[in-house]
Amino acid sequence: MMTIKEIYEKFDKIGCTTFSTIHDGRAESRIAHFFAWDEDGIYFRTMIVKPFYKQVKEAGNITVCGMYPNSQVMHDENNLPSFVPGYSVRLTGDVRELSMKEVEEKAAHNRDFNVAVYDIKKYPATRIFLIYRAKGECYDFDYGKEHRDHKLERERFSYGGMEVEPAGLTITDKCIGCGKCQTVCSFDAIVSGTPYRIRGNRCDECGNCYVNCPAGAIVSKGL
Repeated sequence: MMTIKEIYEKFDKIGCTTFSTIHDGRAESRIAHFFAWDEDGIYFRTMIVKPFYKQVKEAGNITVCGMYPNSQVMHDENNLPSFVPGYSVRLTGDVRELSMKEVEEKAAHNRDFNVAVYDIKKYPATRIFLIYRAKGECYDFDYGKEHRDHKLERERFSYGGMEVEPAGLTITDKCIGCGKCQTVCSFDAIVSGTPYRIRGNRCDECGNCYVNCPAGAIVSKGL
């Protein structure tokens, strides 16, 4: 399981990421970034005059995602989409606002909070939020198998007591051992056995095995 530090470093390497909230039943997104982490969670800041602040306060939760090193979709000679090897990371969690006293106490032991103290003094409307409980996933992709013998490594994580569901589809005991699922899987995620087994860390949940299984032995979390 990834640590809070490792989760923060994944986002910090990206820099600016997409922060999404709910307002009047609709999702709203904007670009922002995290500035610090500690054993309590991961931190970001905004201003009380922004709709972002109001939405975070009302909902008490947020979701964040980003992609590294390149978010552009390129195309090969056949005009098929092509991606530079990298990763995407997403996180959804519960948040709370810190008091100025809490920020100053953290700044005394963590230099990353100095910029927050500076911002608050320069822009008094600045407020600091902590994501104290969260779950998410790092999706490490290499579709062309440039650096390894399989396309995908997924790792799901959580902290602060939030539960996370394992990645990947599941093959049940209805499996008849025909191997069709393994044949149609382009992610090398399926292992022979009785029943066959899906390695969740490699499964893209593309659905090829699901729609091709003659026994209806594969279950999806979404259906």
